[in-house]
Amino acid sequence: MALIDRFLARAVKRGRLTVIHPGGDRVVFGRADPELPDVTIRFTDRAAERRILADPGLGAGEMFMAGRMTIEQGEVWDLVRMLKASNAWERGRSQMKGGRTTRALDAVRYRLDRYNSARRSRRNVAHHYDLSADFYRLFLDPDLQYSCAYFTDPGNTLEQAQADKQAHIAAKLLLEPGMRVLDIGCGWGGLALYLHAKTGAEVLGVTLSTEQLAVARARAEAAGVADKVRFELIDYRAVEGRFDRIVSVGMFEHVGPPQYRAFFAKCRDLLSEDGVMLLHTIGRIGKPGVTDAWTAKHIFPGGYNPALSEIVRGYEGLRMFPTDVEVLRLHYAWTIRHWYERAVAARAAIVAMYDEPFYRMWTFYLSGAAAAFEFGGMCNYQLQFSRSRRAVPVTRGYVGVAEAGLRDDDPSPAFAGEG
Repeated sequence: MALIDRFLARAVKRGRLTVIHPGGDRVVFGRADPELPDVTIRFTDRAAERRILADPGLGAGEMFMAGRMTIEQGEVWDLVRMLKASNAWERGRSQMKGGRTTRALDAVRYRLDRYNSARRSRRNVAHHYDLSADFYRLFLDPDLQYSCAYFTDPGNTLEQAQADKQAHIAAKLLLEPGMRVLDIGCGWGGLALYLHAKTGAEVLGVTLSTEQLAVARARAEAAGVADKVRFELIDYRAVEGRFDRIVSVGMFEHVGPPQYRAFFAKCRDLLSEDGVMLLHTIGRIGKPGVTDAWTAKHIFPGGYNPALSEIVRGYEGLRMFPTDVEVLRLHYAWTIRHWYERAVAARAAIVAMYDEPFYRMWTFYLSGAAAAFEFGGMCNYQLQFSRSRRAVPVTRGYVGVAEAGLRDDDPSPAFAGEG
């Protein structure tokens, strides 16, 4: 039996995978599973098999991108989901890891990668977020929400779930008209515009992406609220002033553990005495780990999803009250499924905009990310903080009440605001 066959025999515990080797030989692994479609893959050359064996996490993605591992039956979503389901987080150690030397080198590299200075942060952000906004429009909702949605029902549309996410966050922020809000990592401006429209708060959004900044500013101008919702190209470490509320959604993953203490210390300094902060971030369900090599190289250089213990170490001792912690488990898997389906439907446009390897890279990324939330050790955390013991109600009932008034289908939003 070839080495790659031995590897796959250990890796495939659920589902049925057929492998076609370069010489035409077929080998079947696993057995049919009603929850997982059968998948057939083909290796175009022996070197592609050896590359995957040497470093499965990096090699599989790169061989798929290069067209040297092709999918003859099913799609990349099915393949990645099968392999992750076969090695679910709660069942123990994954079989999809490289050798001891590869893991040791990765650990050293990740320690270096996660030190995100201001200059390095700008470069890392540009790698991912300075792709054309027209590209992101192909698979995101119209409001360009590029973070985990909030599904009050798994059957909801992406648009409804993203609107519900914004309402959920706004409710936890306890906003009132005229409050000053800082949005750290504001993306294309959707949340900042939402918070102003629904509550009358004045918002400053900061980003390190020139592409996102241009779109956000144009949206504020078009809505006639550029004097109330401002956007700046600035690192959070350089922000000055005081804010009643701070919100950060999908940005903390790019801070890096060495900077967690500085991040929370800065946020505390920026908060008013009775200020409230809401942090929404991807996180690890278990202990601290490392970013997989393929994602670190091709998708999010410098990115890292923290364990809850690492977040806690970042703020403990800073005299900020952690007032609420919520764990979203399957919401991001459902979110990314929508993104993947829309990206596949837009294949021709994506290939025309970039190329075929880029399209394969992106669908591999979305497939792996969704599987990590469905079967792996990833989740989303929403953590609420306050500098005051009494700024936030002592029970959670206020969240549901506030959300009900913020829903897009409610004819009487909490505050119409300007524009």
